[in-house]
Amino acid sequence: MAAPDRSVAKKRFLAFLQHKNLRITAQRKAIVDTVFNTEEHFTAEQLLKWSRQKDKSVSRATVYRTLPLLTESGMVHEMDFGKDHKFYDPNYADHPNHNHIICQDCDKIVEFESEKIEQLEGEISQRLGFSVKSQRLQITGTCEELKRLGSCKKKACAT
Repeated sequence: MAAPDRSVAKKRFLAFLQHKNLRITAQRKAIVDTVFNTEEHFTAEQLLKWSRQKDKSVSRATVYRTLPLLTESGMVHEMDFGKDHKFYDPNYADHPNHNHIICQDCDKIVEFESEKIEQLEGEISQRLGFSVKSQRLQITGTCEELKRLGSCKKKACAT
């Protein structure tokens, strides 16, 4: 996947906020800067932690009020991987039809695109008389690092 131009997504989200007559506070700006400066998938709690590194005054409430706005705008995608928390995908605006493989042990998420999957998707939808609007493939497994070493750096960070 090509590196996305995050400044465009950020500008589109700020315009979305202005259109809804919502203020762009210092806390909200720290959250928005954080979201559009990462390529990592994140949870609300991770976003809170990262945003507080930019602005210590960022509140949990502001993070939880901003996340639905990010998803409503289409700039970030909320993902449910069957955990007790949601993950958010900051790459959604640039690549709405990408796929994920998720480690069930450490929550490591890897994005990928596949021409073969796109081709198969086209064949299936055409055969069944559908026009594809979006697609989502989610594969769950165990990452090689955990299998090979018995522990995973990401798992230590996730707890």
